Amino acid sequence: MAAVEQGIVTDIDAMAISRIMRGAQMQPHLWRYWKNTIWDAEAIKRTLSILWVYERIPWLWQRGTVVVAIDEKPNIQVLERAQPTQLMLPKQIERQEFDYIRHGTVNMLVSLTLQTGHMGLVCLPRNDGEHFRSAVRHLLHPYTCAKHICLIIDNGPSHTSGDTLAFFSNLAPRVRVLFTPVNASWLNQAESLIEAFTSRYLDRGYWSSQTMMINHLIASRLEYNRYFARPFDWEWSRADFRFWLNNSPGLIRCKSCVTNH
Repeated sequence: MAAVEQGIVTDIDAMAISRIMRGAQMQPHLWRYWKNTIWDAEAIKRTLSILWVYERIPWLWQRGTVVVAIDEKPNIQVLERAQPTQLMLPKQIERQEFDYIRHGTVNMLVSLTLQTGHMGLVCLPRNDGEHFRSAVRHLLHPYTCAKHICLIIDNGPSHTSGDTLAFFSNLAPRVRVLFTPVNASWLNQAESLIEAFTSRYLDRGYWSSQTMMINHLIASRLEYNRYFARPFDWEWSRADFRFWLNNSPGLIRCKSCVTNH
């Protein structure tokens, strides 16, 4: 034990350590990953542009501009379980069989219309640029009558390849693409949609084939739009971002970039 080895105490009980940790509100048994965003001039510019749009979604909608966020959930495992889930009962939590059979994976690409909260969905045969571009055409098709489309996406390889950038260039100026900063994809509200959709329609599920999962996803999108779709409550403004950027220690940033924006 480190406390004994370092001579802090001669002996200490495990329960005493537990009480000390609880009192200090420390949880050594928990941990998580994180990614650092380098807040240089480009990252700050991208963030301010996206937040400017988020602050004006109804205003843009009234003027014929649709704001759409797109993101994917790749490599969803299609798992089959021999026994059905045992539902929750009094004094018994829900139980799921541990063993399963894999039936490949499914790549799900979703779109979120920020004004309405409605979801679009395409299952990609492969998570590459060619299939991504085809899916974007499909997801944007409902807005053929819109004057302009503001498209928010992250920096995935299929989103930033040369062919995809050329594809976006051909859609301009009607379609304006806003990329999130590198390692800051949380600025894309489509991530919130995927999280909400996954917890409701994918967690605890099991399917005996890829086709069954794809059919489930398509049907679930219709149900989600009918009963649950609504705009997400996004409250982080450009003013909040500037305050956070200037008052948060430990950020990897360029000081001149902060003061110049």
